[in-house]
Parts: sequence; structure tokens; C-alpha cells
Amino acid sequence: MNSSKFAKLKEADLLVKLPFYSFVLFVGWFIFALLIWPNVNVLIDIFWVDGELSLSAFSRLSRSNRAIRAILNSFMLAILLTISVNIVGTFIVLVTEYFDVKGAKILRMGFLSTLVFSGMVLNNGYLYVYGQNGILTNALTRILPNLDPGWFTGFPAVLFVMTFACTTNHMLFFRNGVKGLDNNTIEAAKNLGSSQWQVLKDVVFPTLFPIIITLVIMSFQLGLGAMAAPIMVGGSFETISPLILSFTQRPSSRDVAALLSIILGIAQIILLVVMTRNEKKGNYMSISKTKTRVTKQKIENPVMNIIVHILSYALFLIYTAPLILVILFSFMNLQGISQSVLSFEYFTLSNYTDILTNNNNYGPLLTSMVYSGGAAVLAVLFMIMIARIVMNNKNNKLAEWTEYLFYIPWLLPGLMLALGLIISYDSPSLLLFGNSVIGSVWILPLVYLIMMLPSTLRYIKGAYYSFDNNLEDASRILGSSPTRTFLRIILPALLPTALALVALNFNNFLADYDLSAFLYHPAYPTIGITIRRNADAANNVNAAAVNLVYSVIIMAVSSIMFYIVYGKGSKMGERKSGIKKLKRRIKAPVIVTGLGDTGVDDPVTGGQ
Repeated sequence: MNSSKFAKLKEADLLVKLPFYSFVLFVGWFIFALLIWPNVNVLIDIFWVDGELSLSAFSRLSRSNRAIRAILNSFMLAILLTISVNIVGTFIVLVTEYFDVKGAKILRMGFLSTLVFSGMVLNNGYLYVYGQNGILTNALTRILPNLDPGWFTGFPAVLFVMTFACTTNHMLFFRNGVKGLDNNTIEAAKNLGSSQWQVLKDVVFPTLFPIIITLVIMSFQLGLGAMAAPIMVGGSFETISPLILSFTQRPSSRDVAALLSIILGIAQIILLVVMTRNEKKGNYMSISKTKTRVTKQKIENPVMNIIVHILSYALFLIYTAPLILVILFSFMNLQGISQSVLSFEYFTLSNYTDILTNNNNYGPLLTSMVYSGGAAVLAVLFMIMIARIVMNNKNNKLAEWTEYLFYIPWLLPGLMLALGLIISYDSPSLLLFGNSVIGSVWILPLVYLIMMLPSTLRYIKGAYYSFDNNLEDASRILGSSPTRTFLRIILPALLPTALALVALNFNNFLADYDLSAFLYHPAYPTIGITIRRNADAANNVNAAAVNLVYSVIIMAVSSIMFYIVYGKGSKMGERKSGIKKLKRRIKAPVIVTGLGDTGVDDPVTGGQ
């Protein structure tokens, strides 16, 4: 009898743990098959040819003037972009959050426009304004007949577009840092006779140094891996990423493409290590006992005050002109678009009806929404489970290394991972259960998911750290199983962060072009691919109209998602998440049971 009970208990215990063991096996397969092996295979493809060690890829790369020029162009763009983006990004944050500038709220809205006006949509918008048939170009050629219509091309155009496109991180991260400054420290420095520049140099910037380091790394990475801007407005200015795409399409040049990807990855890792080590040498904590919110500083020098206001509104115009013109011209008919004329005479809604009623036109938009939306949801759910395991096994080395391995997509460029998947699984493989990535529909959303994992894991871990463990302990004391506690207590507490991450990941990959160019299925092109194709059709006015409508729809979708995250929608989500209600439901039974049997049902366990 005892042995029978023991066998039943052992069987029940196995049934409980079987899903966990299955998930652990899945995680092991995922890490090896999709994160480690593709990158290792890139190295093998470069250095192991015909069964022996080979350095022929280096030789071929060194003899390719095109490849050497692309490498130099990428590093030149990365270095200069790091300077220009951080100057512009720092300036727009200071004039909206630190200095007292008239119309700061309006300026802020314009500078935040890159949250929804980004990626391929932004590049297409700038091309429509400044390009060969752009609105500004047509206006300038009327004034200056000898002006080359193709003036907006090459390295200056790429640097210009990316400088203003890449300040989004400053408006998200640097802005929050400035808003969190301690006003007491600033006032103390001013009372000691420091000028406004000295306060910035000796108090503000040192306090924000960790954020600045992060922004420098991100700016350098964006410049080094630039793809959309060089393709759209670069002309003969070629960088590494477009060249990798070109070489990957030729099997005989894949080893060179892989070597270029390795160069991208090594450069990013070196920069990350150097910057992180320098960051650890400093002390950036505020010495104030009680922090007060920073108050905006009035610019004391009247001449400088005028210059700052002029520059602020000039930048506002640069940021908003392409966006506004794209929206307005999306309502013009083909004649108005071709002539670059805004007039009620040319007003029409047919551009939108053509997109929304024609499967060939709205198909790419739906494809991108399904790909990015599905990947965003799965990435958040996956990382919630991984973060749960990591947080419950903080002293376990295996859990620690598992977390580190999920950061691989952060350290290496996405193009390297995409190339690794192509090289590793260009034919049916046992690791993919007999499947191949060539001609597959699922590979692109899978890569989207992989690229979302590192940042998603970091944010989810942060949410776990802020979770009140007393709620979980109370639930367990009341007899709830770990699974029920997770679903009823922990998951609702993480819901606001999870929803925010779904929205952010969705927006980041909605108009993706870089990864799509490598992995999209010909029958299911994404919106980024379609916008790129239409941008090539310079004489096809209908293609330009389609791109304008695409841009407006994508901006509308992104705006709604960001409203949910940062606006009143997020507060509504918090109210609906039931966190406060859950706290009451957990605490109530503890108080009641302390008074004796009252007949009140336990809302967690369902009993009395």
C-alpha cells in the first residue's frame, strides 16, 4: 500500500515537472540552434574551406576595392554620426527639458516625431522632400535653374537623414535623465558662482555620463550597421550592410559577406567593452540628501538666448517638414503629387481607398503587422518565463549563463545572425526538424523575435525587481500552487510592462527593411520592402502615392501604440490590470482568518 502511494506521488510529481523539463529542453535547443550555431557556422564558413583551415576570405576581402571602401565608409559614418547625433540629440533635450525656451511643448512634439516617423518611412519621407523629384528640390530648381536635381545624395545626405532619425534614443533616455536631475545640486553650483556652461560641464553632464556612454554606443552601432539610409539616399556611397546583402545573394561571395559581418560584430563588441570599462571608473551619484525636481534655467546671455531659440525652431522645421508634407500629399491626386502642388483642387481620398480595398496594396502592410505583432507577443511571453527562471535561480551558474546567451543578439549585428541562419540552414537540417530557411515564410518573424529578446529580457527583469514579493508569499501561504500564483498574482503585476514591450517591439519592426531584405518570402513582401521598391519607381506617380499612404498608416498605427504605452492608454491599462484589486484580494483573507471562521471564501484558493 505504501509503495503504491509512493508510486502515485512520484507519478504526480513527474506530471507536474514534465512541462518544466520540456521547457528547459526547448530553451536549450533554441539557444544552440538559433543563437550559437548560426554564428559559429559563420566562422566555420570563413575559416574552414574544403576540410582545412583557410584564410582566403581575408585575401579576397583585401583585394576588393569595393569592400575596403565600404568598410571605411561605415566607420567614417559611425564616427561622424556619433558626434552629430549626440550634439543634436543633447541640444533638443536641453531646450525642451532643461532651458526655458518658449514653445517647449510644441518643440518637444516635433522632436518626438521620430518615435512614429522612422525607419523606411522616414527615409522615404526625406527622399520625397529632398530627393530628385522632391518638393524642396522642385522649389529650389525654380529659383536656381542650374541646381543639380540629384543634389541630395551621397554621404552628406546619409549623414543628414540619420542625424535627425537617430535622436529618438535621446528623447527617450537622455530626456528622462535630465528630468531626474537634482535641482539642489544645480542651485548650489550657481550659488558658488558657476556660470551656466560650468554647471552643464561640471554638474549636469557628469551626472548623466552613464546615459551618454550608452547613447554613444547606440549611435556608433546605428552608423556602423546603417542600411536603409545608404540604400535610399546614398547613391554611390556604399556601406558594409548593403554590401553584405549584395554578397549574400551570390553564393560564391558568402564567405566575404560573413567576414564583413564579423568585422561589424567585433567593432561593436570592442566599443561596448571599452565604454563599459570607462563607465565603471567614474562616480556619478548625486550627493544631495533630498532631491528636488529640476526647474528650467533661463538663458542669461540675451544673444545666446536668441541663437538657441532660432536653432530650436530651425531643427523643429527639419524634423516636422517631411512628416507634415507626407501627410498632406497623401491626400493629393496624381497630378498634385507629380507637380508637388498642395491645393484643394487636387484633394482626394482615392489614394486611401486604393490601398485599403486592394489586396496587392494592403497585403504587405498586413504581413508586416502579423510578423512584427506575432514576434512581439511571443518574445514578451518567452522572456517572462526566462526571467522567472533566472530570478528564482540567482545563484545558479547555469541560469546566469542562460541569461547571458540571450544577450547575443545585442552584441552581434542582426545581419550576421541572418547570414548565419542562411548559411546554416540553406538545406533541410535535423536541428530544424528537417526544415530549411530558404523559401520559408516563418524565418523572418523568427529573426524579429530573436532580435527582440535582449532588451525585452532586461525590461522584464527590471519589472520583476520592482514586484512586491509579499504578494507571492501571501498567495502561497493561502495554499495556491506556484502555477496559480504566477497566473493570478505575478503575471497581472507584469502586465503593464509586458504590454508596453509588445507595443515598443511592434513599432520597432513594423517598417523593418534591413532584416526583410535578407529573409522575406517573395510571395509575402513586407511594408519596408514594398516602400523600397516604390521609391525606385521615380517616374511612377502611383507608386509615390502608395508610399505616401503607407507612411501615414504606419505613423497612425505607431501613434496608437505609443499612446497606449506613454499616454492615457497606459494608465487605463494599469487600472484594468487589477493590481490593486489583487492586493486587496490577497490581504483580505489574511485579516479575516486572523479573526476566526467568518465563512468568507478565499479568492485565491477558492476554498473557505
